[in-house]
Amino acid sequence: MNISSRKTMWIAALSAAMLTAAACGGGSGGGDAGGGGGDDGKVTITFAYWGSDARQKLTEEAIQKFEEKNPTIDVEGDFSNWDSYYEKLATKVAANDAPDVLSIEIRGLSEYAGRGALLDLNGKLPTEDLDQQVLSSGQIDGKQFAIPTGVNAFSMIANPAALEKAKKELPDDKTWTWDEWIALAQEISATGEATGAEYNHNPAWLQIYAAQRGEKFYDGTRIGMSPDTIKSWWAIKQKLIETKGSPDAAKSAEIGATGPEQSLLGTNQGALGMWWSNQLNALTKSSGQEMRLLRMPKAEGATSSGMFLQPAMFYAASAKTEKAEAAGKFIDFLVNDPDAASILLSDRGLPTNAKVLDAVRDKLPETDQKTLDFIDEVKSELSPIQAPPKGALQMEDILKRASEEVLFGRATPDDAAAKFLEEANAAIAG
Repeated sequence: MNISSRKTMWIAALSAAMLTAAACGGGSGGGDAGGGGGDDGKVTITFAYWGSDARQKLTEEAIQKFEEKNPTIDVEGDFSNWDSYYEKLATKVAANDAPDVLSIEIRGLSEYAGRGALLDLNGKLPTEDLDQQVLSSGQIDGKQFAIPTGVNAFSMIANPAALEKAKKELPDDKTWTWDEWIALAQEISATGEATGAEYNHNPAWLQIYAAQRGEKFYDGTRIGMSPDTIKSWWAIKQKLIETKGSPDAAKSAEIGATGPEQSLLGTNQGALGMWWSNQLNALTKSSGQEMRLLRMPKAEGATSSGMFLQPAMFYAASAKTEKAEAAGKFIDFLVNDPDAASILLSDRGLPTNAKVLDAVRDKLPETDQKTLDFIDEVKSELSPIQAPPKGALQMEDILKRASEEVLFGRATPDDAAAKFLEEANAAIAG
């Protein structure tokens, strides 16, 4: 079963679960609603999250520290890799066995909140020290269903050593254009020292590109982009392939199925690539090279960078949890306690709690310092982000399918754009 089919299945499972929720008793675990425990006075809560082995290790350390500070609460981590996370989560929600605390990305927030799967966290933990603009991105219809873990920005990342080896200079990221990026990638590849660039199908890139052209990715429950913008975006990828600035479509698809550690940048085979800013650390460690965060290139004549500040992910709690107090304490620890930040650092984005960030700033390793400096430098250029409509979790798969139809020559850009808009609008129609 491919990823798209799996996501269709979990959305159906989630829908079924919410339709029967009112008739179902119980919840996620035992204990009372205030967080009371069993015979030993302890409460056990589950925490579902996804990520790499490195994230799992950091999270286990953070859980241990929380349990030391809260001896009446035990936390059971429920770790999954990215591809299986939402399928597993939907299955648990459908079985009335949702985790007490869960990780969720902004694309899934409206889906889960809108179906009554998430607890309103207003009053469950202090939030006054969090960046209020970022905090508002976890609100749906005025209710605080999710708390941001930290912030990041979708950016261009460069390997200066690879550029130097190819006798090329770092671009001026305040002025460079997509055509200049393509030309630089072509020149780097031509030296044989490294592949100039790698592309991906992340909707964040298209969202940035559309904003540079004055268009919105989402406009309510409709796609706000024109077919011309989508086709122009594909043309950038096509030109990269034609000029050998990037691998061909087949190789790019193969690379795109992996994470940052197996990317061209992560394996020292590439010079430029697009990643979330909090992935700088993983790319640096896997490559053993210094990496540099850059602004994304701009479309000709663009007055906006199109880039946006986004929560790396959110912490949320199940609407069915019987341990809301304990769940709130755990989320409070993760976002408001310097001890948690000292362990997690920028793995889930840079802390949005200014006091916590100040407390750990000097403890951040060099790569995290670079991420922090970059976010500070570009923050005034970044747009705020709002949770997209229901169905947004399907968008990456829909966009990837349409993009590969074009890049593999199986469909014309006109036909693929029309099909993408049809499928995408159907997914988010509500």
